Amino acid sequence: MDQLLTNFIRALRNADVRISTAETLDAFSTVQLVGYRDRQLLKDSLGLVLPKTPDEKAAFDTCFDQFFSFRERSPLPTSDEAPTADSAQPGNADAGGSGESQGQRTGQGEGANNSTQVAEGTSGAELLSGEMSAAQSALGQLLTRANTIEINMAISAAGQQVNVHEIELFTQKGVYTRRILEAMGHAELQQEIFTLTASDAIPDRHLAQDLGRRRDWLRERVRDHVEHQFLLHADVTGRRLRESLLRDLRLSTLEQRHHRLLQDLVQRMARKLVAAYSRRRKIFRRGQLHVPRTLRRNMKYDDAIFDLQWKSVKTDKPKVFAICDVSGSVANYARFMLMFLYSLEEVLPKVRSFAFSSDLGEVSDLFARNDIDDAIALALRQYGNGSTDYGQALADFRKLCLDDIDRRTTVIVLGDARNNYGDARTDVLKEIYDRARRVIWLNPEPRPMWNTGDSEMRHYSPYCHQVDECGTLTQLERVVSRLLQSQR
Repeated sequence: MDQLLTNFIRALRNADVRISTAETLDAFSTVQLVGYRDRQLLKDSLGLVLPKTPDEKAAFDTCFDQFFSFRERSPLPTSDEAPTADSAQPGNADAGGSGESQGQRTGQGEGANNSTQVAEGTSGAELLSGEMSAAQSALGQLLTRANTIEINMAISAAGQQVNVHEIELFTQKGVYTRRILEAMGHAELQQEIFTLTASDAIPDRHLAQDLGRRRDWLRERVRDHVEHQFLLHADVTGRRLRESLLRDLRLSTLEQRHHRLLQDLVQRMARKLVAAYSRRRKIFRRGQLHVPRTLRRNMKYDDAIFDLQWKSVKTDKPKVFAICDVSGSVANYARFMLMFLYSLEEVLPKVRSFAFSSDLGEVSDLFARNDIDDAIALALRQYGNGSTDYGQALADFRKLCLDDIDRRTTVIVLGDARNNYGDARTDVLKEIYDRARRVIWLNPEPRPMWNTGDSEMRHYSPYCHQVDECGTLTQLERVVSRLLQSQR
């Protein structure tokens, strides 16, 4: 039972429920008190000691229902398909015959060589019952006993032996099904069925058919077990694998079907950064004593040091201006950049977003009035038409908000700097550079593509404090994380 609870806690951790060692010990103590008999009591009790947040409680409920599910499965083949030991009970007229017939069944159990003698003096039900008792392989005998509890325990033990909980991909279901069957002795059962099928004795061939039907039933049972383990352990792992791939995939190559998953990923990334950098008032540096302040505060104690004062740093939330190129070549990048900045509103409340292809306009109000998907669609529709003109966009930005830029302002430009050989207006970017605290240029193109063709990166780079490649979500998260750290 300890192993059962350990496996359940492993499944919870895989479902993003944080469980410490102390909470694991609390769970073991809880199970010792309430036991496993009352399923609802067990769920309510573990729900008090393991999950902590509302999201974790929802994940706990789902995981518990899956882990401790009692699903109805098809029973072992019985009757004419594959008779069980029940057919040999005294209530069966044929099974309860004379001592002669019972002796003949005993003789059948002694070996396959006596099968002909049994066939001559027994009824059909007695004959089949005797055949099932003649299975020689361990797995065949297990199936013959027809005890589903014993079979389930054997499947579970074989699953632990082959580490089925390490399944990660749905394509591995067949592999683990085969491994579990092999651990249970499937090869010996197959050989026994092959040998009995090739026998000249009719009872042997009947036994081969019955064992074959039971083997097929067992295979389906093992498949169900592997499917259940996949839902518990690999479903979340597979999602993490997909998210890991999406993080490093260039946004320009993403298909439409991945946008929803990527949006959820962006929002989780934003919440992670919010949790890491939301403390803004004071960050105390423990270990750095503020000597003058400590002496002043303790003068009333006649030079006895009672009240220690530590150095602290005040942090202010920065003003952020995001200028996004939404022309056709970088529209996918701009979509997720705007989405990310929108999600960061809690930690960066003074974000002002601008979009352009030629003329530039502010889209901050669109985010305030509309859902994020609708707001981004409107921004792309209003400003996404026309050829790219960085010179005109910079001039419009200067006209709109140059007076609002000060030493607490960070200006982020997202674009490939391809200006269609027009006037780059580097003078405007230089003026912004002189007034702002930081100017960051995020180019979605690979670095080898910079300064090729009509790219103006060579002219814009001298007037930027930081120039980074930003073509994936991993790169975007790294840049924004550094931005927040610089404001602490």
